[in-house]
Amino acid sequence: MEQQRSTSGSSLSPRSPSSQPYLSVSVTDPVKLGNGVQAYISYRVITKTNLPEYQGPEKIVIRRYSDFVWLRDRLFEKYKGIFIPPLPEKSAVEKFRFSAEFIEMRRQGLDVFVNRIASHHDLQQSDDLRTFLQADEETMERLRSYETGIFKKKPADLMQIFKDVQSKVSDVVLGKEKPVEESNPEYEKLKHYIFELENHLSEAQKHAYRLVKRHRELSQSLQDFGKATKLLGACEGNALGKTFTELGVKSETLSIKLQKESHQLLMNFEEPLKDYVRAVQSIKAAIAERANAFRQQCELVETIKLKEINLDKLMLTRSDKVGEAELEYKELKADSEEATRRFQTIVSLMNEEMMRFQEQKTFDMGLAFHNFAKGQARLAISIADAWRSLLPKLEACTNLKKADGEERSKRYLTYQMAKPVEKHENSMKMQQIILVSSETN
Repeated sequence: MEQQRSTSGSSLSPRSPSSQPYLSVSVTDPVKLGNGVQAYISYRVITKTNLPEYQGPEKIVIRRYSDFVWLRDRLFEKYKGIFIPPLPEKSAVEKFRFSAEFIEMRRQGLDVFVNRIASHHDLQQSDDLRTFLQADEETMERLRSYETGIFKKKPADLMQIFKDVQSKVSDVVLGKEKPVEESNPEYEKLKHYIFELENHLSEAQKHAYRLVKRHRELSQSLQDFGKATKLLGACEGNALGKTFTELGVKSETLSIKLQKESHQLLMNFEEPLKDYVRAVQSIKAAIAERANAFRQQCELVETIKLKEINLDKLMLTRSDKVGEAELEYKELKADSEEATRRFQTIVSLMNEEMMRFQEQKTFDMGLAFHNFAKGQARLAISIADAWRSLLPKLEACTNLKKADGEERSKRYLTYQMAKPVEKHENSMKMQQIILVSSETN
């Protein structure tokens, strides 16, 4: 049975009307709806704002992942040159789709996604964002269906657009198309940086994944070791058994700490790195759009040159087609000017976006690595304190066994020293018996 959700929100404004303009969005309360292949996760999206174009100070709507995809695609279509924030990826493994950990990771990623849009000077003014944050579920479903009908052949992955642009290289090799590329040293430097950044971020994220895995494996090993040591302590007696039991308890406690730290590593270290890998892919999609705009601009310039030659010929021959040719020429000139403006706008926006991206990346990566180092230091201290607290008891057991061993050694030496005397006495007795026996005979 599907769970029912309430979308009624408070009428109280979180801030006073005299405060600065703000737009705050929270993605909360993930709930699984439906069954089988029709199952999906819905989220409560809470918007708080004092912007006049919104319906009120607070609005609560229910959204699903495909609604976020709709918003991303709409923004990408309308805002060329702006780096559209990336969405968290879908789970490639079916059995993990509804795991608590994956659902929380996606919720956190969706929250970051929509707040990046809400905090962006241009994107926050989007009509599509307002629709996403305020429309009812029926309206959103209708909009999604409409978009699917129009853009059903559009690549779902924005990076496919970039790949389509790069596929032009094969046409060049085969002689099908003359390469049209922007020759700008700064632009080439930017592209090189983005490709290098993607490679290094991907490598860092891969090793962050291994760190998370290592923490989880060590946590499981400590848990298993703790259970085994407690069982060992149960079959021992006195101080040794008690010490083994305490060792097992400490191991299980450290196992829990490692499990928690592995989760923190996943959410606050690996996921931010993975998010920036996706962010770089969004930048590459913008680069592809810039390349496409430049190519369109160049193609129109070449077409205009051909039209000028054709128009001159028609004028020389005083053809009756001159008027029609002049009209086409003017339309092409207008299209060319528009293409040039569009390209220049994309270039200008990308320059601004790169500065914004670098500032945000510096902050986010600094925070992620700070959290990583802080967590590792905290974990190391906990591990050291736990083992250190056991040392006196383990040493006491060792000293006790040492004392027992020394006592046994003393008794053994005394016994060994007494054996020659006893042997000598026995020998004397035997000689006396032999002597008495001989005299009797």
